[in-house]
Amino acid sequence: MGKRAMHCENCGSERARLLRVSRTYGKGANLLVVEDVPTVSCPDCAESYMTADTLHELDRLKAQGNRLAEPRTVGVVRFDAA
Repeated sequence: MGKRAMHCENCGSERARLLRVSRTYGKGANLLVVEDVPTVSCPDCAESYMTADTLHELDRLKAQGNRLAEPRTVGVVRFDAA
């Protein structure tokens, strides 16, 4: 899946790209991972953001929670900075 050039709503640059990222919500037994979330990333102003439509869809997916989720085993690492 390629990166598509688009308009940055923050700075107006035409070099922004639509990337697909994973987002996590909750923790422990209530952890939900949403993959392939469209996110706008701009190299000119260094901002990354999601559109209103994407945020609404994320809210819908989180509300559906585990009813839509495909169960998977996932490794977890704790960041322990000294």
